[in-house]
Amino acid sequence: MHETSLFEGTRDYNPKQMAIREKVFNIIISCFKRHGAETIDTPVFELKETLTGKYGEDSKLIYDLKDQGGELLSLRYDLTVPFARYLAMNKITNIKRYHIAKVYRRDNPAMTRGRYREFYQCDFDIAGQYDAMIPDAECLKIVYEILNELDLGDFHIKVNDRRILDGMFAVCGVPGEKFRTICSTVDKLDKMAWEDVKKEMVNEKGLSEDVADRIGEYVSMQGGQDLAERLLQDPKLSQNKQACAGLTDMKLLFSYLELFQVTDKVVFDLSLARGLDYYTGVIYEAILSQTIPAPAEQNGADEAGVSVGSVAGGGRYDGLVGMFDPKGRKVPCVGVSIGIERIFSIMEQKAETSSEKVRTTETQVLVASAQKNLLEERLKLTSELWNAGIKVEVLYKKNPKLLSQLQHCEETGIPLVAILGEQELKDGVVKLRNVASREEVDVPRADLVDEIKKRTL
Repeated sequence: MHETSLFEGTRDYNPKQMAIREKVFNIIISCFKRHGAETIDTPVFELKETLTGKYGEDSKLIYDLKDQGGELLSLRYDLTVPFARYLAMNKITNIKRYHIAKVYRRDNPAMTRGRYREFYQCDFDIAGQYDAMIPDAECLKIVYEILNELDLGDFHIKVNDRRILDGMFAVCGVPGEKFRTICSTVDKLDKMAWEDVKKEMVNEKGLSEDVADRIGEYVSMQGGQDLAERLLQDPKLSQNKQACAGLTDMKLLFSYLELFQVTDKVVFDLSLARGLDYYTGVIYEAILSQTIPAPAEQNGADEAGVSVGSVAGGGRYDGLVGMFDPKGRKVPCVGVSIGIERIFSIMEQKAETSSEKVRTTETQVLVASAQKNLLEERLKLTSELWNAGIKVEVLYKKNPKLLSQLQHCEETGIPLVAILGEQELKDGVVKLRNVASREEVDVPRADLVDEIKKRTL
């Protein structure tokens, strides 16, 4: 399926792609609603100053709008910062909301497959002062439910905590002002080997070899509740207050995850860093285990199968709302973003290789005739069915051939044809034909609506 691209980093969606996209959205939205979420919307652009300084090294990817006099505006980069601004402006202290909308990044789309400059984000957040780790556990449960229901194959969810990371950096000897930038480097461990990450730490970020090696020992650790307990006994980490608070919460989180029955997929992983500056507590990322085969038409050496990588991520950001509040009032928040574009590409590739045809319409029945001069009768019956809430089409020809009417059904997947002829009109019936099996049955006109519903719902 070749994508038409208007210009670099964007795409058009054809009806087949839209049908797949709608299916994905429906699964995700129904999960959010099952968990009691409301939805909001915000403008596609924000004041430039709202976005400045919130994204660390990624700030260079923000699209600024041309200055036309008046306020300086930028296109939104994610849905989290606008959400924080919305809470502060409206003095909202607690809400559970989801938001699905397009965001914009001046990424280099050629470099990374499946990355666009305009793409959908799909966020769920819980704002409010609650007891530790209960909302955080629910966010992980949501990721688990969505990935299970989308049936994308095996996955695992890595969790860590910013406080554990910061404590680890401190006891390894990283100077305080370098925490964030070293965090961004650790974040690359899923894409780069430790040797290369270490090189960046030493050569570009100016750490000494032995500090980098000490970090290396920690970031290779992963486990579950047991690892949190072990690290609380660690001679160095246990001396750090922040790390201890993070590890105690991690133990608590795992006890709730057990009750939610999701621990089979969750790993406490010390290498997880998530580059964004605004996280303050628990962070997590969901990773698909499979690689998706590259479509046949692209046989470049670097495209021998796309490793899908992260399909959801999020964490706790307790300080962000306070940045927008004139009095600095904080609203604790935790949330998750579902990587909807990556999920679309997997679903599209699954549809390509599957023999099942993707329907792009929902029409239940085509009103047809086998003889000439029945246009009025076809239109009358079509209208009757529309008024009864049935999804109906009729061909826009006065005297279409029966064969071309049946062909239209085969091509678009319409399951039923309601056929009118002189005899049927006399008898007050309609011939209802099943397109796939070709069986026909005469149905009294009064029973037609029920019969169609019975066969298609």
